[in-house]
Amino acid sequence: MRLVLAAAVTLTVLSTSCAEATQQREISAPSGAPSAAAGITWGACTDIMRPGGAPPAKEDASQQCGKLAVPLDYGNPAGGTIDLALIRVPATDKAKRIGSLVFNFGGPGGSGVDGLAQAAKSFGTLNTRYDLVSFDPRGVERSSGVRCGDGKEMDEFTSLNTLPATERTSIALDEANKKFAKLCEQDSGKVLPYIGTVSAARDMDRIRAAVGDAKLNYLGMSYGTHLGAMYATEFPGNVGRMLLDAPLDPTVTFEQRTLVQTAGFQKAYESFLKACMQEGCALGADVEAADKNVDKLMDRLVDKPLKVGNRDLTQGLASTGVAAALYSALSWPFLESALDQAMREGEGAALMYLADSYTGRSPDGKYTTQMTSFPAITCVDTAERPDAATLKKTEEAALKISPMFGSAGAGSLCSVWPVPGSDEARHVDATGSAPIVVVGGKGDPATPYEWAPKLTEQLKTATLVTYEGEGHGAYLSGSQCVKGIVDAYLLNGKVPQAGATCAG
Repeated sequence: MRLVLAAAVTLTVLSTSCAEATQQREISAPSGAPSAAAGITWGACTDIMRPGGAPPAKEDASQQCGKLAVPLDYGNPAGGTIDLALIRVPATDKAKRIGSLVFNFGGPGGSGVDGLAQAAKSFGTLNTRYDLVSFDPRGVERSSGVRCGDGKEMDEFTSLNTLPATERTSIALDEANKKFAKLCEQDSGKVLPYIGTVSAARDMDRIRAAVGDAKLNYLGMSYGTHLGAMYATEFPGNVGRMLLDAPLDPTVTFEQRTLVQTAGFQKAYESFLKACMQEGCALGADVEAADKNVDKLMDRLVDKPLKVGNRDLTQGLASTGVAAALYSALSWPFLESALDQAMREGEGAALMYLADSYTGRSPDGKYTTQMTSFPAITCVDTAERPDAATLKKTEEAALKISPMFGSAGAGSLCSVWPVPGSDEARHVDATGSAPIVVVGGKGDPATPYEWAPKLTEQLKTATLVTYEGEGHGAYLSGSQCVKGIVDAYLLNGKVPQAGATCAG
């Protein structure tokens, strides 16, 4: 949790719920585009990974994959290229096709290729008129993905305990961060200086041109909102319809981010316990008792991890598993069961499954680049390198907010990262772009709502929609109100009025 609390998005398809009417205004439709993509040769997708790390049973004929060469260093375009891996799901209504809709599902470090392959059906309405397109950003998976050691070394890193909050624990985590950073430099040092949001935004403009669109139509979630905001800053005249769901505020410091996200996860955890009580909770008679029982479990796991096959469910992994389930309220019943099994039966498989889904570990012991691409992008996106005193202050403040989720945050790893960063990605301003829509959720644990109006204000051309429900991300929350607003904007160019709100 020291590293991953602020990291990857768990993309979950959610059920439907409420619908509300919202007044909207029109903007012009983007230019149409030919169905053929210049510069990309599309073919079968042969290495898509499914949830849990399992490969597909058979190829999906509706999905096409390809590659696009882009400069490794945009400051030296003649200095070599890297290949970006892409996926496309062609529009189902060819006669009404608008163009392409490019996705980034978050992270930083999430695979857009795997993400779209798994979730394409959730965007069926949009797929009628858009080719759905996504990609592995530079430094992610098939696009020169950052690697930091082998599966065994990653197991050691992800299983570290974060409790008790003692000097001994802090020293162990600091040493682990240093070892991890050295492994990243050893295995991926050639690409580390060029992994970042500014370069990825420039890559997206190459993708826009390659698929033949005059304007970029884009749907970004979580970190994907930062990438979209950066694109709109770099290429405001090329923005078509842009939806930013579960927004990040790129101006926050590591300390601010850590404290706000710690509070967000703690709030979501408390909401989970309250919801658990509504139908009889296996974790305790009331919220206070359940909380104490979970704390006792975490304390036991520090010294006595649970055996899961040939692995140990440590306190660190169990806390990661809890955090993973808090991204979506639909995961809460499974979390209740997982915690109950661990507390009453000494069975840790369910919590281990949740942790592995978060860290990108497959049953065969291999890892995606989810955990390694995250710091590579995060640390290059800022010049901030916190000193020991700042990290200690941050950790102490975070632990007061939440003993389970409190930490020194991503700054602890960036402080020892082998390449310098830049603050260019922290400044966004889309002045001159077409209208952008930002959707923020009141109960979002990973990207707290307070970041939504802040990003909206920074962009200058954005309109904010507020979702009052739980979970990370609103479009896939099941809210028919949010879906209706977003679909009307992306499909018909209707921008919601300022102050538009959808109930949870």
